[in-house]
Amino acid sequence: MIQAFRFSRMPQLILGPETVGGLGKIAASFGRTVVLVVGSSAIERSGHLSRILDDLNGFGVKALQCRVAGEPSPATVDQAVADLKGKHVDVVLAVGGGSVLDAGKAIAAMLKENGSVVDFLEGVGQRTPSGESVPVVAVPTTSGTGSEATKNAVISRVGSGGFKKSLRHDNYVPRLAILDPRLCVSAPPPVTAACGMDALTQLIEAYVSTKASPLTDAMAMDGMRHLIPALPDACGKGAADTACRGAVAYGAFLSGVTLANAGLGVVHGVAGPMGGVLSIPHGVACANLLPYAVKATVGNLAAMHPPLSDTAVGKFARIGKLFGARQEDPLDCCHHLVDCLYGWLDLLDIPRLGQFGLTSAHVDYLMKAASNKNNPLPLSADQIGRMIQDRC
Repeated sequence: MIQAFRFSRMPQLILGPETVGGLGKIAASFGRTVVLVVGSSAIERSGHLSRILDDLNGFGVKALQCRVAGEPSPATVDQAVADLKGKHVDVVLAVGGGSVLDAGKAIAAMLKENGSVVDFLEGVGQRTPSGESVPVVAVPTTSGTGSEATKNAVISRVGSGGFKKSLRHDNYVPRLAILDPRLCVSAPPPVTAACGMDALTQLIEAYVSTKASPLTDAMAMDGMRHLIPALPDACGKGAADTACRGAVAYGAFLSGVTLANAGLGVVHGVAGPMGGVLSIPHGVACANLLPYAVKATVGNLAAMHPPLSDTAVGKFARIGKLFGARQEDPLDCCHHLVDCLYGWLDLLDIPRLGQFGLTSAHVDYLMKAASNKNNPLPLSADQIGRMIQDRC
């Protein structure tokens, strides 16, 4: 008998090369005025921005541009909304990395609210979002956060008293996600690697989550089947290969779908607070924390009695087989997985946490601020501390 579970809606999905060429027609189906949210410069250098603007213009769509540099802060969102208040907006078109997509979703939501976005952030504000939002079309140019498929927008304030929190509502899932692998070709190897490791972490954590369902399991496994063999090539010899880029983009999309429905684990429970105190790319934080988190979690599970340990260890073992494990014993497959995850840190040239200013003082704070979220078994505070120090 299948366990009872709930599954949130997904965006309509269009995947494939050249699909971004239909943006003008798609935007016109919503109306005549679009807020075009883009990053600071990468999409302009690639030449895609001018082509998108030409396409919008060809269908009689007026584009109000909004640029986002780095991870969206409350000030960024509030200023954008203030600039747009009083203007009729039919659709928000967010074209860029995960930060741009998060900013687009937050702007679309806050155009229907009064007050600062801080007022509505989980764990920070005191107000509940109404759920009203301008429709959003999400077009990722990197493959990582899966924001094009999620119901939350991550907003950050870095520094003393900083935070990394979500503006969340079921209605914030974009209406449409367009995955055109050509848009990802210009992403440099460090960005591709960090984003891809974020997606991999989300797929793994959703797959082994205590809130996982048969449907999220199937999606997470399919995402990993595509992403794992493609990511190293996307960071190297296959960087310009749209089939390779498309496989990673597909895996990242499914990581967003599965995290939205199964939740995440201790890696994100630490990476979130870490992003509030350090200017560290989220994917870099996840990549560094993931190997030790899997190692410690498997160790905790192995020390338990079945059936919980058998179920979760079996899941980790199946991921190990996707990384090429040939062993019969599930724990041996888990150890192979851990070895591969550590190996990927070197293979993908992931910088260590210490390069971003992480100190022992941060470790003490993060141990207290961390959450195990939906990890199969919770890690102890000491294990969380060692996980952070593991890659200082």
